[in-house]
Parts: sequence; structure tokens; C-alpha cells
Amino acid sequence: MRRSLTAGLALATGAILLLDLLIINPSLELLAGGVVELLILLAAAAAVGGAATLAAHHLPGLASGGHDRWDAVMLLGGMGLILMAGLRPGSNGSSDPAVNWLISALLVPIASSLFALVFLFLLGAVRRGLSIGTREATITVVAASVMVILLLPLGGAAGAALATTASWVRDVPLAAVFRGLLIGIAILVSVSAARILLGVGSTDD
Repeated sequence: MRRSLTAGLALATGAILLLDLLIINPSLELLAGGVVELLILLAAAAAVGGAATLAAHHLPGLASGGHDRWDAVMLLGGMGLILMAGLRPGSNGSSDPAVNWLISALLVPIASSLFALVFLFLLGAVRRGLSIGTREATITVVAASVMVILLLPLGGAAGAALATTASWVRDVPLAAVFRGLLIGIAILVSVSAARILLGVGSTDD
């Protein structure tokens, strides 16, 4: 029953948002706007709950020794610093200069460092994929190499040609692939929700 209710809510929400995109109607637009605002509130509540759970999980680490204590201090101190900057009296919330400074001076460099590490892991994955010698790995590496070449920071006519080609690849073939994936996922979700609502199981196929 719980699965059917959840699937029904998801299906109804998706239908309302889809109809709002296809049909111009003030009442439908108002309903879709209310649904979107409700989803934003639910996402915010989930984020607050997740942050509280994370803090509660690391609080016992303050009393323990070793690396766990310092990990808890860094995590809880960073969360407290961001909260103080955004919730202090006279603050403008997410647009406050102190919050913007913390994001640009701390969070962005940390995220950049993580992405740099991801690049190194990707190089290792490319090496292992090529050593296996599968066709899928070869196609992936060739496509990634082509995109890296197209995104090289070159100037002049050559750089402009590469930038134009990269924009076309992003807007046409890659966008088509992503649209196909999204359409396929939407169809699968709709079929699964319909099967749950109608009580159709694998034995009924």
C-alpha cells in the first residue's frame, strides 16, 4: 500500500508538471507552481534533516581520540561557521557577503581540489580500460580525447574553430543522447508506477 501511494504521488506530480508544459492554463500554472514550491520545501527539509543526522553522527567523535576527533572538529566547525555567517543578526542569508566569501575562499578551492583528484583517478581508469582492450572502453577513451582536444584553450582562428565545434558537439549529439536517456528513464518510471498502481507483477507478464 505504501509503495502504491508513493508511486501514485510521484505519477500525479509528474503529470501535473508535464501538463503545465504542454497546456497554457492559468489554473494549471498556479497548481504546478504550488507543487514546485512544495517540492522545494520538502527538499529543504530533507537537506536540514540530513545535515542534522550528519552532525549527530559525528558528535560522538569529539570525545574519541585520533583522527575521528579531528574529522569531527573540522566537519562540525565548518558547518557551524557557515550557519553563523548565514543566520547571524543582520545577515542577508545566502547572498550575504560573508557567506559568499566563505564559498569563494573555502568551498570552491576544496571542490576544485576534489575534481583534480577525480581527474587523476580517471586517468587510472583509462589506463585499466585500455589494458582490458574492450570495444566500449576504446570508444569511451577516443570520445573523451576528442572532447579534450576540442576544449583546449587555444587562441586565433584554430581556437575559434575548436570552440565552435565543441559547442556543436555539446548542443547536438550530446544533447540528443541526454534527451534520449531522460525520455527512456521517464518511460521506465511511468511503466513501473503504472504496474505498481495496477498490481501487475512479474508473474502476470
